[in-house]
Amino acid sequence: MADRLQTVIIRADASIPTGSGHVMRCLTLAESLAERGANVSFLCRELPGNLCDHIEARGFRTLRLAPEGNDAAESEAVLRKERPNLLIVDHYDLDTAWESPMRPHVGRIMVIDDLANRRHDCDLLLDQNYYADLDSRYRGLVPETCRLFLGPRHALLRREFFAARSSMKERDGTVTRVLVFFGGSDSTNETGKVLDALARFRGKNLSVDVVVGASNPRREELRKQCAAIPGVAFHCQVQNMARFMAEADFAFGAGGTATWERCFLGLPTAAIVLAQNQLEVIRAVERGGALRNLGWHDDVTVDRIVAELEWAMSNPGAVREMGIRALALMGSGAAREESPLVRALLGEGDGSC
Repeated sequence: MADRLQTVIIRADASIPTGSGHVMRCLTLAESLAERGANVSFLCRELPGNLCDHIEARGFRTLRLAPEGNDAAESEAVLRKERPNLLIVDHYDLDTAWESPMRPHVGRIMVIDDLANRRHDCDLLLDQNYYADLDSRYRGLVPETCRLFLGPRHALLRREFFAARSSMKERDGTVTRVLVFFGGSDSTNETGKVLDALARFRGKNLSVDVVVGASNPRREELRKQCAAIPGVAFHCQVQNMARFMAEADFAFGAGGTATWERCFLGLPTAAIVLAQNQLEVIRAVERGGALRNLGWHDDVTVDRIVAELEWAMSNPGAVREMGIRALALMGSGAAREESPLVRALLGEGDGSC
C-alpha cells in the first residue's frame, strides 16, 4: 500500500572524512521506494565532499543544512513543516537523543546502522553487515517492538546488481582483470598505493579498472597516475559499478556497502580496512573465506599489495573458492529484488525477516 508512504525523508550525509557510503546506500533504498509511488526527499548537511548535487541528479529533492549548526533543532524545523510518513536515519552521530524529538512530526522512524554502540528510538532497524553476534547485537539498544532486518541478505543493492548476477560469467580463478575501488572519497589514498603496486606489473597480462568518486580530492592526480601505467583505465563517479564488478577477476577495496556488492557478484577481494567500523565486518567475512584481509590501512605497504596480487595470479583454485564462498555468504534469497525490508516499509505482507 504505497499510499502509506506518501512522503519519506532520509537524513544522511556524505563528506570527505566519512565517505559516500551512507548516502549511496540510501539512494538505493530511495529508488526502490520511489518506484512504488513514495515521494522521497533527502535532508543533508553541505559538508566538504557532500553529494547533494548527485542526489538531485538522481531525481530526489535535497533539503540542505548549513555545514555547521544545531542538527536536532534544524532537522526538527524541517520535519515539522514536511510531516513525512517515514523518516529514515543513516548517520553515526545521531541516536535516540536526536530521534525522539522528531517523533511528533513523523509517522515511523527507520534507522540504518552497523555500529550497535548507541540507543535508537526507531520502529525498524537495518544492519546489513555480517557479525558473529548478529542476533543479539541490538538487544537493549532499540525498543522491544522494533523490527530488525539483520545480515547481508538484507543488503541494499541497486537493480543493476541483480541483472549483473543473472548474466555474469563463471570465474575459474584466473586473474587477468582487476578492479580497484575504495569508496567515493578514499581519504587515505589507498587507490594511489595500489597504483604504485600495479606499476611493478608492467608487461603482465593485466587489465585494470580504477574507479573513484567525484568527492575524491586526488582524482586528477589519480587520473594522471593511471594514464602512466599500461592497461590501467580511470573511471570517475560511475553509474554501472555492477558491470565493473561482474567483469573483474579480482578486486582491491575497502569495507562498507561495497563489501556486499562484491560478495553478491562473487568477486574475490583483497580488502584494506579504512575505518574502525569496517574492522569487525572484514574480519568476519575473512573468517568465512569470502575475502582476504590485508589489515589496517596504515600498516599496508605497496610491497604487501604487490605480494597479494602475485598470490592471486598464482593461485587460481584458492581465488575461485573465495568467490564461491562470497556468493554463499549472501544467502539463497539474495537474488530477490524486492527485499522483506522494502515490503515492510510499504506495509505489504507481514514484513518478517
